Amino acid sequence: MSNLTFISTFLLLEFSNIRELQIVYFFVFLALYLMAITGNLLIIIAVTLDHHLHTPMFFFVLNFAVMDIGTISVTIPKSMAMSLTNNRSISFSGCVAQVFCYFFCLSSDFCLLIIIALDRYVAIYNPLQYERIMHKGACLQMVATVWIIGLSYAMIHTGGTFANTFCSNVVSQFFCEVPQLLKLSCSKTFLVEGGLLILSCMIALGGFIFIIITYVRIFAAVLRIPSVHGQKKALSTCLPHLVVISVFIFSAVFAYGKPPSNTSSDLDLAFAVTYVIIPPILNPFIYSMRNKELKAALRKLIDLELFSKIRIKLLHN
Repeated sequence: MSNLTFISTFLLLEFSNIRELQIVYFFVFLALYLMAITGNLLIIIAVTLDHHLHTPMFFFVLNFAVMDIGTISVTIPKSMAMSLTNNRSISFSGCVAQVFCYFFCLSSDFCLLIIIALDRYVAIYNPLQYERIMHKGACLQMVATVWIIGLSYAMIHTGGTFANTFCSNVVSQFFCEVPQLLKLSCSKTFLVEGGLLILSCMIALGGFIFIIITYVRIFAAVLRIPSVHGQKKALSTCLPHLVVISVFIFSAVFAYGKPPSNTSSDLDLAFAVTYVIIPPILNPFIYSMRNKELKAALRKLIDLELFSKIRIKLLHN
């Protein structure tokens, strides 16, 4: 294949060549996308409006929900547009933007998981000093640091990927996935790919080691609580975070734990759909599952919406 020194568009992978199936995929992804957006928006609105949820933990959960919306919005709407219009092309700049935004949201999510672990550690290990340590200014600084790290990581990944010369513009994935883009390079990508892999592994390994050490100390502090009720209450605040971490790890292993292959397969496509869609859909349910305050706020919010709709109908009648 001849070298393409400049590519103006990339061609993404279609889910099907059959027009009827493309329409079916559009509605399936639309339903999943709306589920993820609705769940995360409810979390954001509930935390914003209910003053009982104006705590550091829920402030971080709110930011996590924002990043989940960003993660799924970077990839799925473009895929839906492909199915609806039967046009699988994406511009070079669009592909760059997709890679940048995806890595920004994904790395920010990971950093927020580390911060939430730290928040739970301070709340359980040193509750008397919690408000002094996790004050509003400290929380804002932490989130600002998350954004800076996310932006820096996204810039490194995006720059390292698109610094290559591409020999083909056919991407074997439904979005601009970095491993698939690197396969299209006709320049020596060993240093770039190896450098990005080492950087990602170091960051991920360091973060997970920190989370493990933090939770070991949290469990040690919980065991020192004299009452069983107090122990259960402390653990219940950690359970949603542990489940979200498990989903995050499972998705990462699902995405990049499989053996490398030079050929595309339906399995690769299924893996990508799983790790892109499942976490943003599950996370709102996980965080509201065992948290009475958040469930109460969501219940009030839904009841308020239903009351408003009924009131509007009565006024029109």
